[in-house]
Amino acid sequence: MGEHLDKHTLKNGMIILGEPMEAVKSVAFNFMLPAGAAVLAEGFCGAGNVIADWIFRGAGNKNSRQLNDALDGLGIHRAESIGSSHITIGAVLESDNLAQALDLYADIIQKPRLEKDQFELAKQLAIEEVHALDDEPRHKVMLKLREQFYPHPLGRSTFGNLDELKNLTAEKTQEIVKNNFNLSQTIFSVAGKYDFNAVCRQMEEKFETRNSKFEIPTPPAFGPGESAYGHIDEDCAQVHIGIMTGTVTPASNDYYNMRMAVSVLSGGMSARLFTEVREKRGLCYAIGARYHGLKDAAGIMCYAGTTPDKAQETLDCVISEFNRLGEGIGEEEIERAKVGLKSVLILQSESSSSRAGSIGYDYYMLGRVRSLDEINDKIESTFVDSVLDFLRKNKFKDFTVVTIGPKELTTR
Repeated sequence: MGEHLDKHTLKNGMIILGEPMEAVKSVAFNFMLPAGAAVLAEGFCGAGNVIADWIFRGAGNKNSRQLNDALDGLGIHRAESIGSSHITIGAVLESDNLAQALDLYADIIQKPRLEKDQFELAKQLAIEEVHALDDEPRHKVMLKLREQFYPHPLGRSTFGNLDELKNLTAEKTQEIVKNNFNLSQTIFSVAGKYDFNAVCRQMEEKFETRNSKFEIPTPPAFGPGESAYGHIDEDCAQVHIGIMTGTVTPASNDYYNMRMAVSVLSGGMSARLFTEVREKRGLCYAIGARYHGLKDAAGIMCYAGTTPDKAQETLDCVISEFNRLGEGIGEEEIERAKVGLKSVLILQSESSSSRAGSIGYDYYMLGRVRSLDEINDKIESTFVDSVLDFLRKNKFKDFTVVTIGPKELTTR
């Protein structure tokens, strides 16, 4: 596929990564700021969600309205996300406007106004998002599942804890921004149409002038996880089931064998879970599994939506399909899984925003960036025997289960 990776490190340690894409006229960039949900101190769950909004409510010499007008005037499509390790802020826009956009983002990161009246608005929006999860039980059960599965604080909710959000103050949130927007641990990634030398000169001008001497925080100590089963009681006509079991991290040599196993299990309408649980037995109206990986831990997570009378059988059947996977996989299943994974790869390769996100993610997780050619070759190098060998050495066990519905289920 002929990818080329650009890389530069600023004097303050900030990493600059780029992947040119000749076929596009757009450009996308991300700043990965080390202020994710698991990084923050106890008692401030949800602060990242407030911060990601608050820093856009005025920066440098622009108030909230002026800043948003400037962003809109450049045709910027903003993107913000809160992860376990980082707050990621980024944009997609026409390549001709990149330099002006980076000027604005330099102020947003280094000179946010953080005005108290704007804080209350950002905080209220974060609180409303937590309340809105009651109307999205599928999302809610998966958030709770991650919280229950991962050792604390890795599974901490990126939406936040309602009580801790309500107690959050502007002063404490300002302190979090000051202490956690550490440029020496920030990764900047850009993909699409750009001039890397020009980008580096601008980044040096905008980001190396700041005193970036931060005390690098001590990594959080992982505490024990919660019990293997959690239930949220709701008198409703549906039951939402979340199931998660541990697996290898992205850095593992068996990563691609694991991804192939997940694809066989849930890579489309011909995959095991869909055909066995939904189509043959009619136990649920929605089902799917996917990989969820952090730097220090990872799991395969599954969702099933069903009715109260079928909930217990659905849970039992899903776990049975996980365990049955290691007993045998057909060549056709592997080939379909390869096609599915590579289709995702091709779609990703055509999107500047996806590539900007991927190269930043790779660098943080692996210390390097995987090329699309490498990923393609790794997928092709998996076979029935290699996947089965992985499954036999890494049997699914210790399932964590969370349910939302009118009654608890039995886990075995």
